[in-house]
Amino acid sequence: MAGLLALSGTIDRINEFIGRWISWLILLAILVSAGNAVIRKALDTSSNAWLELQWYLFGAAFMLAAAYTLKQNDHIRIDIVYGMFSRRMQHWIDLFGHVFFLMPFVVLMVIYFVPYVSLSFHSGEMSTNAGGLIVWPAKAILLAGFFLLALQGLSEIIKKIAIMRGDMEDPNPFVSAHEQAELEAKALAEEAKALAGEVRS
Repeated sequence: MAGLLALSGTIDRINEFIGRWISWLILLAILVSAGNAVIRKALDTSSNAWLELQWYLFGAAFMLAAAYTLKQNDHIRIDIVYGMFSRRMQHWIDLFGHVFFLMPFVVLMVIYFVPYVSLSFHSGEMSTNAGGLIVWPAKAILLAGFFLLALQGLSEIIKKIAIMRGDMEDPNPFVSAHEQAELEAKALAEEAKALAGEVRS
């Protein structure tokens, strides 16, 4: 198990690094969008390439951060039923979902996108919009995103098994929406007390 946990740790570090840095693409997409809008209004000119670059940057941020989001356990979930079970049962539910739903889907996507990207690259596929960009980098981003998600899915499976075996602590203990709201309210109340104390002094 130690070897598998080491592999899981390596995957986690890779996706942590990518996820933290890829968020800057959102800022870059905003700057490109703003610059394009200013040029269009000021100089009455524009280019489909700039519009497509915005889509590429946003798509890259979304796809390449998906694995990091899974690692952080931040994907949206409806926990009305999930929260009723014991933590051990929740681990079983997560493990079942990763093995039978997540992994088949992402592996299928990786298998599908390899020839899809290869064909686009070798044909020099271009956008159908006048003045648009080459297409294969956008398709390659999809492939990379699903590949990283597959790796992170493997990491999560390893960690779930290790947690249930008692080989590691739970890195993401479950907190229901109600408990989260209570914790946030308590933190706000403590912050308000601290501010009130500063004002008095």
